[in-house]
Amino acid sequence: MKVLLPGALYSYTGANTVEAQGDTLHALFADLDQRYPGLRFRVVDEQRQLRPHMRVFVNGRCVRDLGQALQPGDDVAVVLALSGG
Repeated sequence: MKVLLPGALYSYTGANTVEAQGDTLHALFADLDQRYPGLRFRVVDEQRQLRPHMRVFVNGRCVRDLGQALQPGDDVAVVLALSGG
């Protein structure tokens, strides 16, 4: 499936859009980490949770549960949320 990544992760992949496989978001990030070592750690913490400033959208819907099931052809977007004030 197609995965859109923020510019902050470009140094890992050399591209803003990559292909990955997985039947859940956990599996998808594991696949991405095999292809692009270190990428998963930038998105998922040691407790297997999304890092606070990361957002993941599946087919345009924000998802926080990394156990979220995925289907072939789904579009996944990883977004780096900005904060400050």
